[in-house]
Amino acid sequence: MTETPHPLYDRHAETLDRALTAITERGYWSAYPESPSPRVYGETAAADGKAAFEAYLGGDFPLDQAGDGSTVATEASPFGVALDVRYPHADADQLVSAASAALPAWRDAGPKARAGVCLEILDRLHKNIFELANAVQFTSGQAFVMAFQAGGAHALDRALEAVAYAYAEMTRHPGTAGWEKAAGKGDPLRMTKTFHVVPRGVALVVGCNTFPTWNSYPGLFASLVTGNPVVVKPHPRAVLPLAITVKYARQVLAEAGFDPNLVQLAPEAAGEKLASTLALHPAVKIVDFTGSTEYGDWLEANARQAAVYTEKAGLNTVVIDSTDDFAGLCRNLGFTLTLYSGQMCTTSQNLLIPRDGIDTDQGHKSFDEVAAGIAGAVAKLTADPARGVELTGAIVNDGVLERLDEVTKVGEPVLESRTVEHPSFPGAVVRTPTVVKLDAGDAATYGREWFGPISFAIATDSTEHSLRVLRETVGEKGALTAAVYSTDEAVLDAAEAAAVDAGVHLSCNLTGGVFVNQSAAFSDFHGSGANAAANSALTDGAYVANRFRIVQSRRHA
Repeated sequence: MTETPHPLYDRHAETLDRALTAITERGYWSAYPESPSPRVYGETAAADGKAAFEAYLGGDFPLDQAGDGSTVATEASPFGVALDVRYPHADADQLVSAASAALPAWRDAGPKARAGVCLEILDRLHKNIFELANAVQFTSGQAFVMAFQAGGAHALDRALEAVAYAYAEMTRHPGTAGWEKAAGKGDPLRMTKTFHVVPRGVALVVGCNTFPTWNSYPGLFASLVTGNPVVVKPHPRAVLPLAITVKYARQVLAEAGFDPNLVQLAPEAAGEKLASTLALHPAVKIVDFTGSTEYGDWLEANARQAAVYTEKAGLNTVVIDSTDDFAGLCRNLGFTLTLYSGQMCTTSQNLLIPRDGIDTDQGHKSFDEVAAGIAGAVAKLTADPARGVELTGAIVNDGVLERLDEVTKVGEPVLESRTVEHPSFPGAVVRTPTVVKLDAGDAATYGREWFGPISFAIATDSTEHSLRVLRETVGEKGALTAAVYSTDEAVLDAAEAAAVDAGVHLSCNLTGGVFVNQSAAFSDFHGSGANAAANSALTDGAYVANRFRIVQSRRHA
């Protein structure tokens, strides 16, 4: 088969080439500026984007896909802002049928055409990044700058990274090859062989509430560029960011001459369990999910007809042994615990500190002094409500509030959580982080995830004991991040060995502007697939290669 050329590939070839270079070099590169400055995006971009977002509120979302004639409206903003957006509803069979019909032409277009269209979708989303950021902010509870960066620029980078990995895997082999084998005294055997990239089938992306775009884009674009039509099932409380995404994706697909049903939105009515129905549909061959361990485990066990990619939960751990910058350690961990009220799957929960204290540039610090230093940094960041809420954002759901109540019954608080009035949004639900002291023997408490602004300062017998706790807890429950602070190279090496054994990414001695709960596209892997917190990594070859197959045909030349 000769691949169909497409002008969108030529338009974006330079960006794709740069992304392909970035995933091999692993240095810093970003295709989408993370600063919302008018000097970068233009004087009217912010106001235009906010107006576009506000135009959706209280109305029917403009989506041209087929449905059953009903609408659903399930979102409740953590900032107390009325959203009331109504989305067209469709049942699982309607969605899968429309997706399946769109597959053949998309498959036959070939990797270059698909990559070009996907890059044009990303470009269209980038042109509307302020609209997208507002939607992320008011559905997830992120403060605006974080929503712009994580929900906009960084999400687009992760999507582009997935496209680059997928393109590299799809083009690893030639489209055609000549084959010749000597056959004794006669003419050699000659054949022409053609290698087709064949998608698995319909893909399902199940979105989450906290990071509706950042966590959904890699799977969405990895599946789409490899030829699979995608059904996007957003979290009921964070539909709008993915509805906007689907809207622009469908526009680009139609303009490029493809069936827009290659990307469809699947909002669900209350109690419908549409995600489970879709995940078990025989035609659904790929499932991407971010969220609870319980549901991720259910998908892995039950969606047997599909390749299932999950990012779940874990016990993100910090081992504190010693430091030559105690103030920097406290500032760095304080920011980590405060950012988005700890509602990140990468935020540190368990801080392991020797009960006899640690050596620092300020002299020996007792366990209590270390815990108080970290808690003090959190308190300083959240002391001024107007400034603090730009870091904490708002609490995403009642489950977080319930855990904040529950944690008051365990351990000794070093820093108690406070209720804060948001100066701009009176209805916002804002709570500052809490830090609670525990002993290493309290594994029943710190050995489970407490998602939200909750961290534990845990007294261990020694750094060796801390590393043993890391191995045991992460080995059993998984983690997406780990960190170590030490001035001893032997301790750093031992921590790295423990992290490798536990399959968790490790950060060492972070005291400046890099934080353990942040990862950079094209350089950092997010999740490893090597422990229980996730069965795949964002993004590597394994994340994309199983989304298609190579099917060959051969003919005598």
